[in-house]
Amino acid sequence: MTINAVLLAVIIMLGLSLARVHVVLSLLIGALAGGLIAGLGMTDTLNAFQEGIRNGAQIALSYALLGAFAVAIAHSGLPQSLAGAVIKRIDAGGTSGMIKYMLFAGLITMSCFSQNLIPIHIAFIPLLVPPLLLAFNRMHIDRRLIACLLTFGLVTTYMFIPYGFGDIYLNQIMLKNVGEAGIDISNISVTKAMAIPALGMFVGLLVAVFISYRKPRQYQQLAIDKAAHDEVLEGDALSKTAASVQTQSKMKTLVALAAIVTAFVVQMYTDSLLLGSMFGFGVFMATGVVKWSEADTVFNDGIKLMAMIGFIMITAQGFAEVMKATEQIQPLVDGAASLFAGNKAIAAFIMLLIGLIVTMGIGSSFSTIPILAAIYVPLCISLGFSPLATVAIIGTAGALGDAGSPASDSTLGPTSGLNIDGQHDHIKDSVVPTFLHYNIPLLVFGWIAAMVL
Repeated sequence: MTINAVLLAVIIMLGLSLARVHVVLSLLIGALAGGLIAGLGMTDTLNAFQEGIRNGAQIALSYALLGAFAVAIAHSGLPQSLAGAVIKRIDAGGTSGMIKYMLFAGLITMSCFSQNLIPIHIAFIPLLVPPLLLAFNRMHIDRRLIACLLTFGLVTTYMFIPYGFGDIYLNQIMLKNVGEAGIDISNISVTKAMAIPALGMFVGLLVAVFISYRKPRQYQQLAIDKAAHDEVLEGDALSKTAASVQTQSKMKTLVALAAIVTAFVVQMYTDSLLLGSMFGFGVFMATGVVKWSEADTVFNDGIKLMAMIGFIMITAQGFAEVMKATEQIQPLVDGAASLFAGNKAIAAFIMLLIGLIVTMGIGSSFSTIPILAAIYVPLCISLGFSPLATVAIIGTAGALGDAGSPASDSTLGPTSGLNIDGQHDHIKDSVVPTFLHYNIPLLVFGWIAAMVL
């Protein structure tokens, strides 16, 4: 296991990221190293990487449309109305703890809704969070806590609630692959299987809020904060990615709600976030909230908003394809199996740990599940795990590492909003805090689920 190409590639990628090498370069170098260590050669490694990039084209297009839809929502003024209400309350002398915890609850709620109810994923973060930075600074809130709040909603929701992104992860990917690997899934409740691991995420959230980042933290009040403050207080809807500033109105609010409902319904019936985003954006154009003359600008701004994240996700697909091409994921599991020799407790822990390593490297739980299910299902059957416990192990192993991965949208999203003024480091302030507060309890509670289900 110590010379396994997949393990070494992930370690190299994470080490470079922690050394502040750009995530894209870290993924590329890690993939090249893994391919060469496995004996693929430079040509085959690059071919596998390029094949993964081609497979990531749909991801890039989906992110572009999600970004355009999110910018159109910002055009309506919905995200900024919340920021304006909070800032005005603070300026009026309202700095009580109640406001702070209401703000926390609002961020978690929006983060959860972005996965299941309003399918815009992380696109809301760079639109909603920057106008709120002034409020965070006024209340001396540690931005590492905000990153933890957002990541909690982004990860816990899809791994526990089988709707929206959760339906894709739990039903369309996990149960489908578990069934194809040889387990009868007709009577399995994914919500029951993932309840204990989700509880672990909640415990990590409580630790972040009430222990780790409870103390105030000082940030500089930069010019960008002052601009946001002035424009919000004047009643304008600030959008740093939209071409113009729109005045909030009831009509635009209704249109925004109609667009969100439209996107939700289309996504529900077609299982396509791409189509949902496209139809939602169409509602804004048809009603004139986004004028035909402005459509190109708004759409381009949406692409710019999500371009870096989409590019990193495409690179992560290339990394994942190289890891598959090495054919050393199976030996990694086999090597781990030789360590526990029939011991279910040790086996569950090792399987979860391997899931953490693989997902940390790939950066996507959705891409990890098919790899793990094909290997883990026969292993779990041979060790005597129940079907429910098997689903819990695979679902948790896939989700492990989503929080805390440098290439994951669950960490890239929070950074895109919190680092708008250059005071939030991606690795130290998003990756490390979310890794510690979510991967550790998820590992523990996932192991408990495997033992008791």
